Amino acid sequence: MRRCNHNIRKTLNLVDEMIRVADKGDIEREDNGCGILYGVLRDSAYKVKKLAEQEKEKHIAKGWWAEESDS
Repeated sequence: MRRCNHNIRKTLNLVDEMIRVADKGDIEREDNGCGILYGVLRDSAYKVKKLAEQEKEKHIAKGWWAEESDS
């Protein structure tokens, strides 16, 4: 696996975890401050995810991703 692709894949896994934490934290929060925190976490995760997916698409277009499983 190309190191650059490995890092993109790790980033995508990280943002998935950020979204899970934000969702769980939102359900279990006890005040508005936590709601703001988890909203920022979720928003940031989606922004980073969009960038990482764009980079992945560029790598696919270059043929760098083709030989790797997409799991």
